[in-house]
Amino acid sequence: MSGVTLKNVVKRYGDVQVIHGIDLDIADGEFCVFVGPSGCGKSTLLRMVAGLEETTEGAMMIGTRDVTRLDPSQRGVAMVFQTYALYPHMTVRDNMGFGLKMNGHPKKVITEKVAEATRILKLEPYLDRKPAALSGGQRQRVSIGRAIVRGPEVFLFDEPLSNLDAELRVEMRVEIARLHREIGATMIYVTHDQVEAMTLADKIVVLRAGRIEQVGAPMDLYRDPDNKFVAGFIGSPAMNFLTGTAKDGSVDVPGMKASFDGVIPAHHAGAVTVGLRAEHLAVDTAGDTHTVDLTESLGGVSFVYLTSDTGERIVIEERGDKRSVEGARVGVTIDKSRLYLFDAETEVRIRN
Repeated sequence: MSGVTLKNVVKRYGDVQVIHGIDLDIADGEFCVFVGPSGCGKSTLLRMVAGLEETTEGAMMIGTRDVTRLDPSQRGVAMVFQTYALYPHMTVRDNMGFGLKMNGHPKKVITEKVAEATRILKLEPYLDRKPAALSGGQRQRVSIGRAIVRGPEVFLFDEPLSNLDAELRVEMRVEIARLHREIGATMIYVTHDQVEAMTLADKIVVLRAGRIEQVGAPMDLYRDPDNKFVAGFIGSPAMNFLTGTAKDGSVDVPGMKASFDGVIPAHHAGAVTVGLRAEHLAVDTAGDTHTVDLTESLGGVSFVYLTSDTGERIVIEERGDKRSVEGARVGVTIDKSRLYLFDAETEVRIRN
């Protein structure tokens, strides 16, 4: 197996630049997830690693090899697509071994490799079935098995769970995580779903408009975002953002009818954005600053959607048997040590 290194990688389509000088190191055996909104360049970047898109500028290394100008077949990668792309007239066994057969591998080698992939993915009962007789999750496992038999240096996944229903998505996340633990391969995974990113990744790369916003371990990005975009994108529900004003080391938050001392450098003055995670807030039934719009009960946890008197909306995580009543007037309790502050203009994090 091998790591992947991108050095000042650029992609242009004519005069339009979509990837802007990306530098990135993915260690050998690491599970790296590219995440971001639609159009951020994550799939384009993955396809550049695969060789399906030409790299306009910069260099791309897999292990010690410069693969920037190599064909996809020479790069030592295997790609799993959003669509399963299985041959409908072939059995699971034949689908998994077809690539090796076309490359002239001996029949014994093909049988051994298919058997190993089948064991890893628990596909033994389905080997003689055709794709039409499989569920969506089973088809995707066959697609992954076809990648495994090739023995690639790097596995590439392009939103492989997008076509599955919610229950199957959870099941397949578990399968992919287990697969990574078992074979220890370098994996690069593209998704717009930050829940997938948080649950699967060793390293998350947050992209926006063809640029890297932040790279780090999932909980590092969650707890210590560098800017408002990352803070709002990582975490479910999304971080709450309120308007504030900084002066002399204090921040006033009109939407909360509150002021917090000593939370910002004294030299920073003017408009700021105040970020608050749902689990760092609590409903104060004795207060009178917000109206409960909706309580979304999910069993052991609920999310309370509130609107302040200034029209700003927030979400609070609520646990226990008591639930906030829609239409009630309440206050909000805040721990000032849990505030995230961002420059209102640049959206860069302000650290005290």
